[in-house]
Amino acid sequence: MSYVGPDFDPPQPRRSALRRPLTVAVAAVVVGAVAGWGVWQVTGGPGGGDGGSDSAKVPQTRSATTPPASGKPGASADAHNGEGGGEDGEKAGPSGGASAPAATGPLKGKVVVIDPGHNPGNFQHTTEINRKVNIGTHAKECDTTGTTTNDGYLEAEFTLDVSRRLRTLLQQQGATVKFTQDDDRDWGPCIDERARIGNEAKADAVVSIHADGSGSGNRGFHVILPGSVNEGAADTRPIVAPSRDLGERIAGYFVRATGSAPSNYVGDGTGLVTRTDLGGLNLSTVPKVFIECGNMRDSKDASLLTSGAWRQKAARGISDGITSFLKN
Repeated sequence: MSYVGPDFDPPQPRRSALRRPLTVAVAAVVVGAVAGWGVWQVTGGPGGGDGGSDSAKVPQTRSATTPPASGKPGASADAHNGEGGGEDGEKAGPSGGASAPAATGPLKGKVVVIDPGHNPGNFQHTTEINRKVNIGTHAKECDTTGTTTNDGYLEAEFTLDVSRRLRTLLQQQGATVKFTQDDDRDWGPCIDERARIGNEAKADAVVSIHADGSGSGNRGFHVILPGSVNEGAADTRPIVAPSRDLGERIAGYFVRATGSAPSNYVGDGTGLVTRTDLGGLNLSTVPKVFIECGNMRDSKDASLLTSGAWRQKAARGISDGITSFLKN
């Protein structure tokens, strides 16, 4: 995820001695999952952390006017084309904007909104995405281009691919799934509209899919939770607790499914970060979290993010976390 603009303060690790206690059930999921990651590492599973700095590093940012490393959006090797179908032969979900009819399953009657971060067309619409919108507490850029791997694989391609795989898995459980965008518009939507889509759908859960653009050596995933905000048009107080529950479950199941470690540069090893500066969270009236699935600027993380087989595992972990939350 590319955080661009004067209002952005890079996340820093928090060293508070006080932490919100987890419920017994959620704690068991997270602790068990992290323990499972350790076993995975010993046995040589994918996504293993290689140490790296324990101190926070300022994430690299990209201007909305800066093109991908390849010189044009979407230019990458066939294995990185974001069209679904990786080494495991599994295909991503259909690319249409509307959700297919929900099947019968444990999530029948539940509505999930998936927010694929950024848009592949944002690079051609810098004027539109740079205009300011109200995020409740202040004005911020409508959207950003997102980041890329060093080889030019767009974050916007990654987010769409994982989101489509996630949609298929949730629909198989009976959920009704809606997207904020499915590469079916030239740019955007703006961050305020992304929040509004989830609100108007009366979603039971909203998950925004991203990948980070931090420095090399910074590895792992983290889930971003809404902090308590009550200012202007923003009032997150009713969604803070359920969003944390959703985020904790996604973090635990993401470890299990992918074998990836929680971030080594934010979150103090928990894989959880609370923020109050993101309009997509501040304006939400329904439970919502962001997930940064890895760091596109680190070569080892990038090798995972560009793998179709790994993206399927990422979608599975997020789906399992959402399902656990909705069935609870």
